[in-house]
Amino acid sequence: MPPKAPSDPDRLLRRLEWTILRPLDGLLVGDYRSLFQGAGLDFTGLRPYAYGDDVRTIDWNATARKEETQVRRYHEDRSLDAWFVVDTSPSLRFGVTGRPKSDLAFEMVGALAGMLTQHGNRVGGCVYDGGLPRLFPMASGRQAVLTLLRGLGAGEVGGFPGETDLRVPLEAMAGVLRRRSLVFVVSDFQCSSGWEQVLGALAVRHEVVAVRIHDAGESDLPDLGTLWLEDSETGQQITVDTGDPGFRRRMAVVAAERDASLTAAFQRSGIDALSVSTTDDLVLALLGFAHRRRHRKFHPGKFHRGGAS
Repeated sequence: MPPKAPSDPDRLLRRLEWTILRPLDGLLVGDYRSLFQGAGLDFTGLRPYAYGDDVRTIDWNATARKEETQVRRYHEDRSLDAWFVVDTSPSLRFGVTGRPKSDLAFEMVGALAGMLTQHGNRVGGCVYDGGLPRLFPMASGRQAVLTLLRGLGAGEVGGFPGETDLRVPLEAMAGVLRRRSLVFVVSDFQCSSGWEQVLGALAVRHEVVAVRIHDAGESDLPDLGTLWLEDSETGQQITVDTGDPGFRRRMAVVAAERDASLTAAFQRSGIDALSVSTTDDLVLALLGFAHRRRHRKFHPGKFHRGGAS
């Protein structure tokens, strides 16, 4: 079965409003447009780079053609359009701390969508559980967030065999976007290859943020003796001895290589990435993300394309 949606989205959103949105609103002073600068803008042309320009506005293709750093110019609209591409595939059920990754994914969507809508912006969604993507139209206000949260678990009829193909929802998203938008891709990125190219193509026209959901048990299982482990998406089963130091070392190496591979993929795609664990404090995670983006805005020379979040 896919991960379960929150049993009471309204209750979840009320909790997020008190524990995350209100504290963040005070700490960020409502400055969400500068935090997500570049979204909600219409492209008007190119000009040479000047000191202090946001590195995220650099057009790398034009820079290569002209042999001079070029930045994109935009006409600012009154509001942002933010889309959430949310992976609800079976691998999101995992969590050794008692909090599955799916709970964290739903909270991140609720927090980010709530943060944007309470300042007059619109949100929409594309939810993917391995079958056909489900689209939720762009809307504004608190009800739009509730609709999105309810949609995260709609149609729970069973999992789909095989690895998740994240290209499917990303291509669906690219097909419906008509104006420059802010796109959050919320996933654990445990999926088949090929999504990197689609994500990079999406980032050429839109501002994309990858929200990677993970759990400590994916890199460091507790010592629980011999266990049967099952791949939640393929159904493949293996027996492992979690008390074996050699197994634990090999698992840590594989996890570190996977982390490095994802970081490199995000950088190649030219997007920001927010990595959040099931044990993280979401206020601190979002505040740190905001500070890193602001620092890059005012110190562009210290960051590569794609940033380091």
